[in-house]
Amino acid sequence: MNRRDFLKQTCMLGASAVLAGSAMTSRAYGGANAKKPNIIFFFIDDMGWQDTSEPFHTEVTALNQRYHTPNMEQLADSGMKFTQAYACAVCSPSRISLMTGMNAARHKVTNWTLRPNASPDHPHPTLNPPAWNVNGISPVPDVDRTAYVKTLPMFLQKTGYHTIHVGKAHFGADGLAGEMPENLGFDVNIAGHCAGGPGSYHGTNNFSAAFRNGSRIWDVPDLEEYHGQDIYLNEALTIEALEAVDQAVAADKPFYLYMSHYAIHAPWEKDNRYYQKYIDAGLDDFDATYASMIESMDKSLGDICSHLKSKGIDDNTIILFMTDNGQPSQADRNLPLRGHKLTPYEGGSRVPAMVKWPGVVEPGSVCDDYIIIEDIFPTILEMAGLKDCPQIGGKVDGVSFVPLLRQKPGYPKDRAVFWHFPHNYGTGKPYSSIRKGDWKLIYFHADQRYELYNLAEDIGEANNLFTQRKDIAQRLVEELRLFMIDAEAQMPTYKTSGKPVPLPAFID
Repeated sequence: MNRRDFLKQTCMLGASAVLAGSAMTSRAYGGANAKKPNIIFFFIDDMGWQDTSEPFHTEVTALNQRYHTPNMEQLADSGMKFTQAYACAVCSPSRISLMTGMNAARHKVTNWTLRPNASPDHPHPTLNPPAWNVNGISPVPDVDRTAYVKTLPMFLQKTGYHTIHVGKAHFGADGLAGEMPENLGFDVNIAGHCAGGPGSYHGTNNFSAAFRNGSRIWDVPDLEEYHGQDIYLNEALTIEALEAVDQAVAADKPFYLYMSHYAIHAPWEKDNRYYQKYIDAGLDDFDATYASMIESMDKSLGDICSHLKSKGIDDNTIILFMTDNGQPSQADRNLPLRGHKLTPYEGGSRVPAMVKWPGVVEPGSVCDDYIIIEDIFPTILEMAGLKDCPQIGGKVDGVSFVPLLRQKPGYPKDRAVFWHFPHNYGTGKPYSSIRKGDWKLIYFHADQRYELYNLAEDIGEANNLFTQRKDIAQRLVEELRLFMIDAEAQMPTYKTSGKPVPLPAFID
């Protein structure tokens, strides 16, 4: 028996024990346990702010008219839509921030992970990347180049939740403890491992890259029963997720479902159920494929919502929807936003987000306050009745946005939020940035250059106001600097001297 099979068997035995003991657990938690809401975090990979028929801008855009996501529209109608939600500009940092409540500068998983001690950074002409936590997060201390943390599902487990992971994990490097969701607080893990993308989306390819002579590290685990079948990965994951939910419901356990789709990450492979209609609408092969993957994801959302209703639990189930970064560079730009995944501009980090909370969130409401990915951690814990949950890995940077959901005071207005990417990868160059109120400042590490934008007046970040508004720039530089000192943010080093790039310290 290999390591994965052993861990999966152990996980299944553990989950069975939890479910078998549900009556005792229910008595232990009493009536309070019965009232705990089920929570679903529906997480999408590489889907941009406008990659949906539900508009998140003040007006309908061309991409909104291209795509077909009726279930996202329904979720917005039944909950609250956030027009200014942010993630990191690349996947692993976002996923670890939501699991820990820490900003990427603090947990130091600032790029994507895969193989032990191997960084995906590309050579830079003048800089080397820092010794970042390339091995991801760890549930045990003293693992080289990892962040030792206590995760969101660990806290939820302790208060009686049955925790379910389905789909992409991407929390830790291959072969290390942080790779496996079972080690990070999930009672059930389906299809999660070290890789950030699937080998293939097609069951006929066994969800493997082998047919392309690709590395087997990308093969999606745990779905062997679908091998050889004409089934799309999104559908197989949804079937498995609903079976896991049914087990929790049958055992009368509140559940947390982390529904983490691999879509719409590369490899871009069409879902044949939806592809042809986009070809017929005049899209080329790539755009039609991309659109079919988006609609396939939306179908999963709809299937889950329908299943909750059929089980009579939709009124006691919270659904949070979000994506982990902006659209990839290969896809059409999410205009009017500038940039795309990996870049410091809004197109890299502004993402669609919605929350349905029956009896709490006003249906069809819209929130224009900005939130960021690390806010998911304290928000879900508060939804579950937990507060003041200490993070062993460091300070929790996230802020619960439950007050926004309740449309009550308590959420800090014009708070500062931060991004930190000390890497050279693809189109992404080393930078740190801050947003506070309407103002956003970017510090580019290589040449210590600044850009300043007023997002309320210039959502497309076309007009750099750094030279005109140095008063505002100086305040933002100082706040960014103080945060980076507090977080012990790692900076790239100069190849010539080995010294780190200076922290932002603009002086006119």
